[in-house]
Amino acid sequence: MKLTVNAKGLHGTVPAIASKSMAHRLLICSALSEDPSQIRCETLSDDINATASCLKKLGCDLTYTAKAFYCAPSSRPERASIDCGESGSTLRFLLPVTAALGIKTRVEMHGRLPSRPLSPLYGELCTHGCTLSPEGSNPLIISGKLRGGIYTLRADISSQFISGLLFALPLCGEDSTIILEGKRESTSYIEMTLLALRIYGIKINATENGYTVPGRQKYRSPGTLSVEGDWSNAAFWLGAEALGAPLTVTGLDPDSLQGDRAVTHALALIRNEEQRVMIDAGDIPDLVPILSVVAAATKKLTVIYNAGRLRLKESDRIESTLALLRAIGASATATEDGLRIKGDPEKLKSGGVVDSVNDHRIAMAAAIASFAAGNVTILGAEAVRKSYPGFWDDFRRLGGSVQ
Repeated sequence: MKLTVNAKGLHGTVPAIASKSMAHRLLICSALSEDPSQIRCETLSDDINATASCLKKLGCDLTYTAKAFYCAPSSRPERASIDCGESGSTLRFLLPVTAALGIKTRVEMHGRLPSRPLSPLYGELCTHGCTLSPEGSNPLIISGKLRGGIYTLRADISSQFISGLLFALPLCGEDSTIILEGKRESTSYIEMTLLALRIYGIKINATENGYTVPGRQKYRSPGTLSVEGDWSNAAFWLGAEALGAPLTVTGLDPDSLQGDRAVTHALALIRNEEQRVMIDAGDIPDLVPILSVVAAATKKLTVIYNAGRLRLKESDRIESTLALLRAIGASATATEDGLRIKGDPEKLKSGGVVDSVNDHRIAMAAAIASFAAGNVTILGAEAVRKSYPGFWDDFRRLGGSVQ
C-alpha cells in the first residue's frame, strides 16, 4: 500500500495502545497456568495475534471477546504446527516453551524472521534434550524434552532468548542456572518477563552473573489482569509533540518497566541547548527511527550508538532509518553500530518517498517526519499492522492528511 501523508495538522489526544511486549508475556504465562485468566487487552496487532494463535495450537483454550483474552487450561497435544508470522518475540519465547512441554512442533516463519539469528539459544536447546532441524530452516522442527541444567548465553545478542528460557525452565524436572556473559542489553525487557512470572507465582533468583531457576514449578493465575499502555508505539506521537504538534498521549505508566519510557528523556536530550547529543541506544533500540527523525529537525549533531542489533530487526534498521532520513533531505551517515545525524530543519522542506521495507517502525517514523518535511509518500504503509494496526486511523483522526 502506498500512502502520501502530511502530519502538519496533528493535534488532540490519543490513548496509548496495549503493550505488545507485556501482552506476549501475560498470554504465555496464562497459557501455562493451571487456572483460568482474563487479560484485558484494549488493542491487538499481528504480533499479539501470532502469539495467541500459537498458544491455542499448543493446547490453550484461548478466546478474545469484548477487548479481553479469556484463557483456560486444556489438554496438551503430542504434536503441533504453529505460525509465528514475523514476530521474533513469539518465536524466541515459544521455542523453549514447546520444548519444556515436550510437544513436537513445526514452526512456520515469515518475512525476515527465518534469517534472524537463533544462536546461542539454538545450541543450548540442542545440548539440553532437544533436536532441531538445521538453523535457518523454515519450517523449523523441534522435538524432544527440555532438561534443566546450566545454560550459558551471551547477554548482548537478544534478551528474548533469556526470556524464553525464563518461561520454560520452571517447568523442567531439574533446577537450572542461566549464566550471562558480556554486557547486558535490553535489560528492561527481562525485568518485564520477571514481573510477569512473579504475577503467576514463578520464583526466579537473580545472581551476580545470571539467574537460578528452581524446577518443578507451577504457574498460578491471579485471575484478572490488564495489559498496560505501550511506550514503544506512543513514542511516535511523543516525537510529533517534540516537533511541535499539540498532542497528548494518555494511558502511559511513568513507572512502567518498559525501557522505551526513556523516550521522554531522549527527546529532552535532543531538544536541549547542547550542540552535540550522544544517545546510547543499547536499551532502547526500537526508538532509533523516531529519535532520528526528531534529531534531523534540530540544528545540532546527534550521534546514536550501541545500536548494532538493529541490523537484525524486521529490516536492517540502521540502513532503513538512514534511507528514510536521506529521503526527506536530512544529512546523516551510518556507523557500524548507529547513526550520525547533522540536523538542519531547512533541509526538510521537500518531502520525499520512503520505502518502509516492511518495517512498521520505519513506516510510522516516516509519517511523523512529514510534520517537518512536508508530504511524504510511504511505500509498504501496511507494515504498521505488525504492532499498531490502527495507526493510520489515529493519524487521520488527529488531523493528519492521508491520501
